[in-house]
Amino acid sequence: MRAILATPALVDTELPVPTPGPHDLLVRIEAVAVNPIDTKLRAAVREGDPPRQLGWDAAGVVAATGARVSRFRVGDPVIFAGDVSRSGCNAEAVLVDERLVGRKPARLSWAEAASVPLTGLTAWESLFERLELDASGERGRGSSLLILGGAGGVGSIAIQLARRAGAVVIASASRPESAAWVRELGADHVVDHHQPLAPQLAALGFEVVDHIANFSDTDAYWEVMAELIAPLGSIVAIVGNRRPLDLNRLKAKSVTFAWEFMFSRSQFQTADMGRQGEILDLLAELLEAGELRPTLGRTVSPINAANLELAHTQLASSSTIGKVALVGWG
Repeated sequence: MRAILATPALVDTELPVPTPGPHDLLVRIEAVAVNPIDTKLRAAVREGDPPRQLGWDAAGVVAATGARVSRFRVGDPVIFAGDVSRSGCNAEAVLVDERLVGRKPARLSWAEAASVPLTGLTAWESLFERLELDASGERGRGSSLLILGGAGGVGSIAIQLARRAGAVVIASASRPESAAWVRELGADHVVDHHQPLAPQLAALGFEVVDHIANFSDTDAYWEVMAELIAPLGSIVAIVGNRRPLDLNRLKAKSVTFAWEFMFSRSQFQTADMGRQGEILDLLAELLEAGELRPTLGRTVSPINAANLELAHTQLASSSTIGKVALVGWG
């Protein structure tokens, strides 16, 4: 089968088709999307290191199943982000534990579907498991949420989920096109994260906010988050800190701070690992019903090393709106 390996240069190669374990699906890949974790892990591959098969966002068709698989059958169209400790999805066929897999939303293209899993799971877990917003919107309606990095892949899903949950969403975006994008997705207000945030929020009538979801840079916004978060509020972040963080800045207000790492469940084989498959199915329902819109920003074809390099370069530019996906093997 065709595959792309990081050596660290991205190279096209041929690999044997893997054999499913008891809980595995063998998925024939139709489309993949790129995420910051791809470029981060690629940067860790040095000359002379074993090559690495990257990619943790995919849509495809089940080609074979392990002996204990019960949720899917051969021929089912599926989506998944998978397990970062296993080979990624940049190959014609990959293995993934069925508990981490959801069904492909029927009305979405392969590229649109591949743009859902990693960012959708991260946004859902951030909002409803870390910040404890109510996914149904029955309680907490009207609470304020500041999303830092609103135009990125996670922010683009989070805006929609938070609005559906009844939150007042203030999204950060620094360029006219990214500001327009977050407004289209349902943000109530837009602020420029390249300018001081407190005066912008005050002008909108917010001296403090109830919740903050930082999908951008934890270090850069630590002090301003401590300033802007309301007493008894909550903060979630997904980007690891480069310097020590002073948690005492949150003590007087009794603020809750939580990390979100989408791969925690698979990495530690938690008892509730199957929750990720359930969340993907919920996202599929919302997408099929038109209650969420896909966040695909750009599609490249076919899937090969040269086009994956282009996608990585665009991602590294920090100017991406929505997701970048590759579709088809040519």
